[in-house]
Amino acid sequence: MPVEPPPSRWVLPGRESLVAADDDEADDLVGVGADLEPGTVLAAYRSGLFPMPLGEPGALASRLGRDPVGWWSPVERGVIELDGLKVSRSLRRACRDFEVRVDTAFEEVIDACADPDRPHGWIDRRIRAAYCRLHELGWAHSVETWRDGRLEGGLYGLAIGGLFAGESMFHRARDASKVALVGLLDVLRDEHAADRLVDVQWVTPHLASLGAVELDRDAYLDRLPGLLDVPLPEPWR
Repeated sequence: MPVEPPPSRWVLPGRESLVAADDDEADDLVGVGADLEPGTVLAAYRSGLFPMPLGEPGALASRLGRDPVGWWSPVERGVIELDGLKVSRSLRRACRDFEVRVDTAFEEVIDACADPDRPHGWIDRRIRAAYCRLHELGWAHSVETWRDGRLEGGLYGLAIGGLFAGESMFHRARDASKVALVGLLDVLRDEHAADRLVDVQWVTPHLASLGAVELDRDAYLDRLPGLLDVPLPEPWR
């Protein structure tokens, strides 16, 4: 079972403040600062937020003396319903080419996702340390694709009740990250499957091709309490 960490000492934006802004004023970025202690990160996800460094923050970084962490709650949230995953014929074939494992190489997965040679990289040492700690506590998980003893792809994220909050994915072989996503949904498919959701933060063309859709922030926040009440899937209990 996951270990509940000490509560956060920070007050995070609540639902009222997230839905109060007019549509023209709404922003994906809803907070800056705080820390990445396990209690803070879990409280954020339970409130519909997730952390991500701002990147090139200019004057803000100068004022804070460091690169600040932003707290995000997308106005249009990317999600994948378990019955909405699109598995093409070629992807089904690819699934036969890999072995899917869960939580056998978490640090290798996050390091591959954080590869500085990848475009638009955002996973820094603070993020890495935070999620490795959450993995040690039983909250963060990896789904990996292996072939001939080599890690070829994978993804990682947080499992909180019926919510899997996906953070990043990578591949070294064609379709390896897609197969990891198929493997993740296989883990989540149980008697509570209809009440589960995979959060992918934002919809990209790649994720849209796999069935990701957008939920407006109000709808996501309305659904969140029910998701958190769902039991974890068996492998993570």
